[in-house]
Amino acid sequence: MIEKARYLLSRNAFERLVFTGMNGEVQEGIVPVQAFPITAPYRGISLIDSHGHELAWIEELSELPDEARKLIEEDLAAREFMPEIKRIREVSSFATPSTWQVETDRGDTSFILKGEEYIRRLTPTALLITDSQSIHFLIRDRSALDHHSRKILDRFL
Repeated sequence: MIEKARYLLSRNAFERLVFTGMNGEVQEGIVPVQAFPITAPYRGISLIDSHGHELAWIEELSELPDEARKLIEEDLAAREFMPEIKRIREVSSFATPSTWQVETDRGDTSFILKGEEYIRRLTPTALLITDSQSIHFLIRDRSALDHHSRKILDRFL
């Protein structure tokens, strides 16, 4: 059980997050929700109950004790699936739809890009690519990609 200012955070036998307020009220099935999941994934996290009510606000995840931070990170990782593209190996065509072969932080994969409009700018350097199956791929900093990857990407932007 983890203590944080005005509440305790733990897991139940079913591995769901449990929030215990200082008044002793226990709420199971708590969901951490990120305010800015792409641009600031470890800042602004709300702990939400099963009715959608906020129970606690976490300004900075790193400010929590290690055990509490780990509980929240595990829960977020289990729900969030957004591979980060590290390298673009090749594309089948510069016309869409095209098949992309990429290296991600979760391994090598391929996906189909239906059109250029499925590449969205999040910040001047961050991009979100949505494939034909509605899976989101993140490029956190396109300037950090290798030359070959940037050259391919520039053809679509």
